[in-house]
This record gives sequence, structure tokens and C-alpha cells, in this order.
Amino acid sequence: MMQIQLKDLASKGQPVHITADLNLTSPFEGRQDILGYSPIHVDLHAKHEGGAAKVNGTLTFNVELSCSRCLSQFKQTIELPFEEVFTQKLDEESEDDEDIHLVTEDKVDLEPYVVENIIVGLPLIPLCGEACKGLCPVCGTNRNEHDCGCKQDKIDPRLAGLADFFNQEQ
Repeated sequence: MMQIQLKDLASKGQPVHITADLNLTSPFEGRQDILGYSPIHVDLHAKHEGGAAKVNGTLTFNVELSCSRCLSQFKQTIELPFEEVFTQKLDEESEDDEDIHLVTEDKVDLEPYVVENIIVGLPLIPLCGEACKGLCPVCGTNRNEHDCGCKQDKIDPRLAGLADFFNQEQ
């Protein structure tokens, strides 16, 4: 369990380094485009500053994804920034700040915040590459591998009758 103790952090005055490898499944549940994932490597620093505990660092993990355009599998290393602020009492300045978490306990479990950052940081529409051409809508060929040569003229169905009209005149 990854926890920080606010009183200890305040009394030490020194930053605390937190590293761990977490085997989490909850951030990936329900995502059918995620085929596999590694443990999450957590590298965080917690320090007491201005009456609050500031925790920042990085979350790093590998995922195997299915491309949204061509359905091919690819691997990606994701490195997410982590930055959270915890306090036991809000002053007038920080009451409006949504980035500060008000906590009642001295111990703060960081795992739910790690999970939340991973869920938000995962690609919404994974792509094997920005230039992915996807699948041919006619024959289903992966157009990244080779061009199938299918005719793909897009005609608005509302104007399809005009195409017949022009074909009759010739």
C-alpha cells in the first residue's frame, strides 16, 4: 500500500521518495483495445510545502494495444506525470482550487490517485502511428501493408441520382 503520513512529512522537512511497482488491473478493465499491460512503475516525491503535502513524479508502464484504425497490435510505453496536493485544512486562498484534495486522516493512500491518473492518461483512441491508413472499407485490406486498389469514391447518397443523370447524357 502506498501511503504518505502528513504529520511525518511536515515534521521531517525533507522530501520523501516513493518507488513501487504496482500490479493494478482496475484502470484497464472494460478497455477492449488494451490487450496486455505491465505493472505500473511509480516514482514519486512527497514534500511538505505551504501547509500541504505536494506529491509529484511519474507513472511508467507498457501496454499492448489494438490500433483503432487498422486493428493491428502494437506496444507502447506510457509515461504519465503525477501531481497531487493534499491538505487537512483549507485556507481562503486554496478553497477554490480544485487541484487540492482535502483529507481528514493523517495517512493518505496514493493508490486511488495513481489509478485515476492512469485512466485519464490512457489513449482514448489508440493508433499504431499518426499516419495509419486503416482498413479498406470495401475489402478490409490493411492499407498500411499494401494498397488494394478498390474504388472508394464517396458519393453523398442524397446526390446519387445526379450521378445517374450525368451518365445518361454521355
